Amino acid sequence: MSEANTGSHDDRRNKLEQLRALGIDPWPNQYRDRIEIAAALPNVEQQPSLIVRVAGRIAARRDMGASLVFFDLVDQSGRLQVMVRKDVGETGHTIAKKLIQLGDIVGFEGTLARTKTGEPTVFATHVEFLSKSLREPPEKRHGVTDIELRYRYRHLDLMSHPEVRATFVLRSRVIQGLRQILATKGFLEVETPMLHPIAGGAAARPFTTHHNALDMDLYLRIAPELYLKRLLVGGFEKVFEIGRVFRNEGISPRHNPEFTMMELYWAYVDYRAVMDLTEELFVTLAKTHTKDGTTQLGERVIDLNGPYKRATYHDLVGEHAKVDPNDENALRRRATELGLKEVANAPGFKVLEALFEMCVEPTLIQPTFVTHYPTAISPLSKPCRDRPELVERFEFFMNGWELANAFSELNDPIEQLARFEAQVATKDPEAPAEVDYDYVRALESAMPPAGGLGLGIDRLCMVLSGNLSIRETILFPLRRPLLEQSVEADVASRAAGDPDSPAAPAGS
Repeated sequence: MSEANTGSHDDRRNKLEQLRALGIDPWPNQYRDRIEIAAALPNVEQQPSLIVRVAGRIAARRDMGASLVFFDLVDQSGRLQVMVRKDVGETGHTIAKKLIQLGDIVGFEGTLARTKTGEPTVFATHVEFLSKSLREPPEKRHGVTDIELRYRYRHLDLMSHPEVRATFVLRSRVIQGLRQILATKGFLEVETPMLHPIAGGAAARPFTTHHNALDMDLYLRIAPELYLKRLLVGGFEKVFEIGRVFRNEGISPRHNPEFTMMELYWAYVDYRAVMDLTEELFVTLAKTHTKDGTTQLGERVIDLNGPYKRATYHDLVGEHAKVDPNDENALRRRATELGLKEVANAPGFKVLEALFEMCVEPTLIQPTFVTHYPTAISPLSKPCRDRPELVERFEFFMNGWELANAFSELNDPIEQLARFEAQVATKDPEAPAEVDYDYVRALESAMPPAGGLGLGIDRLCMVLSGNLSIRETILFPLRRPLLEQSVEADVASRAAGDPDSPAAPAGS
């Protein structure tokens, strides 16, 4: 491919000046009456010789001698060939032959018809520059392939990989689908604060910020739960929210410090109704967004058609850790045998939790509801009627990943206050640093019995799109900042093993 076609940075600047010398604005304000490529193509048969105006990015060009050039034009809907001859006029022909480069955004007006070889083509009669690209686009065949660069320069990733764009189209439609399903069931979508005076509603380290006018520290929310349940007290009976939450934790294929949650609260039901609703949501979305209700994650085929397995937390620990889950001494011995020495002397529920994470979670490949968690690790859940040391809670797993967490909501203000105080007393960095007395006061006004659900949207989209990294479903995952430099320099530094160039994380 010639320099004129691709163009170094300096060459593109030179072409920019040539455009200006011709009196052409390289970045005009609009392009009226443009039709998307996908909408234009049916007209080849339906309305032969129709005049159309199309616009998009130049993805390829083929020079066919002194007078003729072909372009491949792409927009978000598809690709279309454009042919430019001398009959576009002297200026238009000069632009097409000498100044249009790969990556430029250009508008063409002309007759839509087929070439002798049957290719749908716009036979251009007018050329209009819409945006000059001053950087060379990704290499045509492979695009941006380095994982770190794909996430850092997502605009180039989207430009060169249609399958990446398809993932984010799916994400948008999944969220729309969730809203539609819940709306038909009478749920009201609401918005609650992202700045919280107390970090609560989940076990996680918060991000801290400061409000100058009020001179107070605030936290980016780790969950919307406590505000949504205030709405139940206020008289709403079915509410949900889809929005970002922020947790100051590590980055991995399953974790990003900011991610999207859907939380819902439903008055007058318990966790069992929420479990049925969760299964319905997944089955419905799988039918809509997969071919046969299954998805492939790596080498595993996950069947989302339902019904889903249900098993208790303690039974699973007993089965997979090969230990009596109700015998604390046996749990500690087993933890020591498995190398979990850091929790061997911890409270029994902590040992049980570590064994569950090590021995059980990796086995939960097909969709599974895990129920009846220890009360000590579930401070906002209602206790089981016959076993108060357990709570009416479930977590939903597949492929070894937790995708949802739900429970019958604790609405006893006296018990809630005692649990908050016990949490604060632990001084655990992932527990609230102070008691949320305002929330307790809200419960004192009586919250109806209710079930609640928290669903990770990013992981849901991982499942439905078949991706193994959460960063494939977040448009702009958090990355370490780089000094100003070109993509080419970034690529070169990484290829040379520059220690200051961030490595792609394992498992991406």
